[in-house]
Amino acid sequence: MTVIARFITLSCVLLALSVITLAQKNDAEARAAVAGAAPHFATKAPLNVKRFQPQLTISAGTVLDATTGTAIGTGSGQSNVQINSAPAPSPVPIATFDGSFVAQGGPSAGGVFPFTMIGGQPFAGKTTTIPAPISEVSVTLLNADGSVLTTVPFDPFETLTLQSPNFNATNYRSGTQVQFADAVQRAEFFNSMAANWHTVLQSSVVNRVNIVVPRFVNVQLSPGNIIQARSYFTGTAADGKTFVLMLNLVFDFFFGNEVNNEINLGNFTTDALHMTLFPNTYLFALNANKPDTPGTCCVLGFHTFFFDPSTSPATRWVTQFVSWISPGIFVNPSFLDVTGLSHETSEAFNDPFLNNITPRWQFPGVTAPAGSKQSRVCQGNLETGDPVEVLANVSVPITLRSFTYHPQTEALLPWFEMGTSSSAIDGAFSFPDETALTSSAVPCP
Repeated sequence: MTVIARFITLSCVLLALSVITLAQKNDAEARAAVAGAAPHFATKAPLNVKRFQPQLTISAGTVLDATTGTAIGTGSGQSNVQINSAPAPSPVPIATFDGSFVAQGGPSAGGVFPFTMIGGQPFAGKTTTIPAPISEVSVTLLNADGSVLTTVPFDPFETLTLQSPNFNATNYRSGTQVQFADAVQRAEFFNSMAANWHTVLQSSVVNRVNIVVPRFVNVQLSPGNIIQARSYFTGTAADGKTFVLMLNLVFDFFFGNEVNNEINLGNFTTDALHMTLFPNTYLFALNANKPDTPGTCCVLGFHTFFFDPSTSPATRWVTQFVSWISPGIFVNPSFLDVTGLSHETSEAFNDPFLNNITPRWQFPGVTAPAGSKQSRVCQGNLETGDPVEVLANVSVPITLRSFTYHPQTEALLPWFEMGTSSSAIDGAFSFPDETALTSSAVPCP
């Protein structure tokens, strides 16, 4: 064989291997799932911190319960954390204020609904600074034989995230040189707040960890009934970055253990709003009948809190999971970059302990059948991002340092009151896009 012939043969082999590798990283199931999905944000019940261990790998013997997500079998592995040798501080709760509103319409008209929000009292003024420790999570995906398929790092998105409107100030109608969540909260209380009232996030990256995700995981549907399910699927976004669809049971295992890690290390403290940030990682439900294909997709984030039941009152760590969103993944192009981070941060500000009840409201544009209890038709909580996530345009463009971000428009407190008018800025029901919701919520039958 001539040198030229050998060169051509080798080139063809390398090209074939590249095509195979690319195919492995672009599952047809992933593209089909995102094409048919309505990206959304989940509700996550409070989590007992003692349920989890600082473990960031899943062994072959691990079995996850399909209902609770609890690991039934054994696991092994360590986080690549750096130990914090400083003594643990005394638990100081996150700064909050209490208030209430009166429902103006619907079956709950006249009812009083109390709430607790992050920050200081609006009428009292002053700036409340909330620590925002960030754990950045990269994802290593394994092939069926245990070899590494690829690692999806968070690093490409770190600087963009830290420079985003969530942590950096710009101008809004509700204030000049303010952060995004502060701007939304000021819009809610614009006509009752002191002019110098602010709630500011002080971000810091406290850890960078890597989780190792097997291609398959064992799931117990019922005692004695264990199936093997795909843990993840992958695809490629328009910017060339890999996106990951991860089985929610597998994600919950890693999420709980990683938060436990950070609490044990002293990186997550009770006075803070904690963030675990992932690179293009979205969650799907188990498809028990076809466990080699994704179930309902795609969750982009949630907020919750971890608690220690051995303390009285129970110690709480307010925490959120959010993924960066690269372009071209979802059919609705307004879900992009920090849409999820802004959604969950504003919701954590407005409902940090998941107990701010409101009159039951319908999602905009969705008609609820009488007596409906379906969670995606009606809700009854102060989750300010959820009413907007079903709209055609969920975000607003904000340019900082030559990058255009897309934080999500939020429903304001008066929207949940179901009245004919709003006490918020400009009489608005949403912000920053005041045209997104032009009237208050429609009550659920």
